[in-house]
Amino acid sequence: MTAGRRFTSLGLAVLLALAATGSWSQSSRLAPLEGSGAEVPAPWRVVLVPKQKAPPTKFTLVDMDGTRALRVEANASYGNLVHEVDAAAGPARKLSWRWRLERPLVGVDLSRKSGDDTSLKVCALFNLAIEHVPFFERQLLRLARVLTGEPLPAATVCYLWEPSEAAGRVIRNAYSQRVRYLVLQGQGAPLVQWQAEQRDLHADFLRAFGDETSEVPPLIAVLVGADADNTASQSLGYVAALELRP
Repeated sequence: MTAGRRFTSLGLAVLLALAATGSWSQSSRLAPLEGSGAEVPAPWRVVLVPKQKAPPTKFTLVDMDGTRALRVEANASYGNLVHEVDAAAGPARKLSWRWRLERPLVGVDLSRKSGDDTSLKVCALFNLAIEHVPFFERQLLRLARVLTGEPLPAATVCYLWEPSEAAGRVIRNAYSQRVRYLVLQGQGAPLVQWQAEQRDLHADFLRAFGDETSEVPPLIAVLVGADADNTASQSLGYVAALELRP
């Protein structure tokens, strides 16, 4: 994937999902990652980028340890599973989930474009006003919006399980500073074991984007994903009990 396409891929994929969800009734709480079959039910949607050459990351529902879980498998692939959030239902602040990494990617280096892949991620997308974006990034974002015809998100915080990085780090995406990573499970985190996360979205947004604004913008979407299109590697992980609360 070229740098230009990678600059817009996450935001474009999410915005395409938001446009496709229609006008179904929803609250600020996420629909559960559950179902009787392997396919993840709506309003969750698998979203790729236009003319994507890499195969899609695979998302399936499975039974794990007595509960339903989302299986996320990347194989030289790219893809996001996206859920829109209705900002009109009120502010959403608490995001919690359980996750488990079975097989991490090889060759990840988030400081380089060629190593910019993620073994497992949960992301929160915010409707940051463009006037808060630094001038150079603002021009790039405006250009990307013109080229894609979509109002791409200006701020995304991605929580990572990435053994190649130290836990606790905040890392700016190598392609775009509109995406910033927060490593929750990093070097030394045990594989093949469930870990529980509870995050304060407001605090994490300010930690990641506090250099640009002191106000927390509305949350517009949550996504789960893994990508391996740059490293041509493989990863396998699971996510369960993903909940969004005020």
